[in-house]
Amino acid sequence: MIAKSPNILIYLIILHLLITTTSNALVVLPITFLEYKITWAAFVFPLVVVATDLTVRLVGKRIAQKTITYTYPLAIIFSILVVYIEKDSINIAFRVGFASATAYSLGIIIDIFAFQQIRNNYKAWWIAPSISTVISNFIDTYTFFFTAFYKSKDKFMSENWIEIAFNQTLLKIFIGIMFFLPIYGFLLNLFLRIRINKNKN
Repeated sequence: MIAKSPNILIYLIILHLLITTTSNALVVLPITFLEYKITWAAFVFPLVVVATDLTVRLVGKRIAQKTITYTYPLAIIFSILVVYIEKDSINIAFRVGFASATAYSLGIIIDIFAFQQIRNNYKAWWIAPSISTVISNFIDTYTFFFTAFYKSKDKFMSENWIEIAFNQTLLKIFIGIMFFLPIYGFLLNLFLRIRINKNKN
């Protein structure tokens, strides 16, 4: 694990808030991609898996748990504000904010506890984030879309959330493995090299 500077928790909270708030701003904007219904958030939210796994691997479960504790209520507030500005509906905004924070926290809790054993038992760096990308994206995507849009006042999302959730899950897994997993490997190697150099000095 890398050294825990006094500001590391603040940096992690800001990073996680930035990703979740951006995703929520984009999740209420549906698009058709290659004739499949998705939302713009599919291209951003896989970063949560990268950020979460790096957080646990580099600074440990304790800091990761604190990140959830502080990020969860802030994610709800920021998400409600952003979606309300877009949709001008407090009902939609509240449901999206609550759904996003819940799915986010659930995904991180699964990553912290379920995949920690995989990290400890396998030396290959890519095994845990690969499995996490698949399982976490299925769980948090369906948790989010059901909570946010089942019988929602957003008519389009209420009628199409099952299809969008399925398409978005597959796209997020593809993007996560093909693009963000290499970024994960690069950042992990970079941070570990920084730690080694600091220890030498």
